[in-house]
Amino acid sequence: MAGIHHVTAISGAPERNLDFYTRVLGLRLVKKTVNFDDPGTYHLYYGNEHGAPGTILTFFPWAHAAQGRLGVGETQETAFRVPSVSIGFWTHRFVEKGVTHALEKRLGEAVLTFTDPDGLRFALVGVAGAEGEPGWSSDIPAEHAIRGFHGVTLLLARAAPTAQVLTGVLGFRAAGQEGALTRYRTDDALGGHVNLWEVGEFPTGRLGRGSVHHVAFRAADDSAQAAMARLAQNLGLHVTGQKDRNYFRSVYFREPGGVLFEIATDDPGFAVDEPAESLGRALKLPNFLEPRRAELLAKLPPLGEQVA
Repeated sequence: MAGIHHVTAISGAPERNLDFYTRVLGLRLVKKTVNFDDPGTYHLYYGNEHGAPGTILTFFPWAHAAQGRLGVGETQETAFRVPSVSIGFWTHRFVEKGVTHALEKRLGEAVLTFTDPDGLRFALVGVAGAEGEPGWSSDIPAEHAIRGFHGVTLLLARAAPTAQVLTGVLGFRAAGQEGALTRYRTDDALGGHVNLWEVGEFPTGRLGRGSVHHVAFRAADDSAQAAMARLAQNLGLHVTGQKDRNYFRSVYFREPGGVLFEIATDDPGFAVDEPAESLGRALKLPNFLEPRRAELLAKLPPLGEQVA
């Protein structure tokens, strides 16, 4: 396995976040849990019907978080895949919903950029043949639904050290260049692209509301993850011990350009603690936090009915 497993970002108010991603973008809320390291905060996961790797966008919604500042060492943009014929549909939808957007051509692809209510930067990339990939839709017509990730763009002072990690650890290969933007890709359709945008001297980013916290890459299982971790260590990178996130197991390291990377296992997936048909409806807690359920429910802000 290769490619992106999930992307985790920081948002403001959870209710507003839920509304935008389910009712504007039409993603499914596949898990409502808490930040295991800060359990007074939700951790919300959105994706396709089953939350397949390569479709999962997650958020730590801190209602009073300060606004982040984009800079080097950060994910500049997260891109989703849609069928190429759907760019017009989404342009009209963004106009109707008041979503800030712009249409451009990049690396030969039609790209519709937009921002969410917290200023997080996204794009929809029109991909020929994506109509054959599964998606999830509520009030979005199935033929126009988001299929999952196309990839991410990382903002870097120097691209070469990060490229070495992509090719030497994560299984990507060089796949094109346009000005200061270099593309790396895998054979996976979902999450198979990483763009490196080399900007030289530029202010460092400041993490906050509207920022990507980390990008996670796929490992089929623990053995594959351990092999990738060893490759990262051979490059002199510090890799954490494995952490159990209930729905996958993770190790983390900061790549040379400053972006926090994670390697996450594909198993066990989001149906491990609730039926697939009711994903995201109930608050799910890891076993070590279950004794604190009443306390945490009292702290967490209420979330209204979501599109299931």
